[in-house]
Amino acid sequence: QLVESGGGLVQPGGSLRLSCAASFGFSLNYYAIAWFRQAPGKEREGVSCISGSGGTGGSTYYSDSLKDRLLTSRDSLKRTVSLQIDSVEPEDTAVYYCATDLVVHCGSRWATAQEYAHWGQGTQVTVSS
Repeated sequence: QLVESGGGLVQPGGSLRLSCAASFGFSLNYYAIAWFRQAPGKEREGVSCISGSGGTGGSTYYSDSLKDRLLTSRDSLKRTVSLQIDSVEPEDTAVYYCATDLVVHCGSRWATAQEYAHWGQGTQVTVSS
């Protein structure tokens, strides 16, 4: 099971950093990890993906509409994957999820939620003044 952390209330213009880890001590280092978000009344949206250490050395992929404000990275020592969003806007308010299908590469369909079998419970991010 995956576990997200780092959500909460953020002021517009600020930054947030979310983290994803495996709850049972399993290492995420080898596998591609994606981030999704889901706002109320909207479909789950692919935000980013980082490939596993066994593949292309951590290649990253981002949503076109968000890529200028995003950074996803991997801490191999801590066995976690982080997502940083800068210059947050109220439209970034959503539940954020990390996901994996236990494969190394992100693939061309990385932003499709149905491609992933393993999900965290999500962490709420609210952007408001």
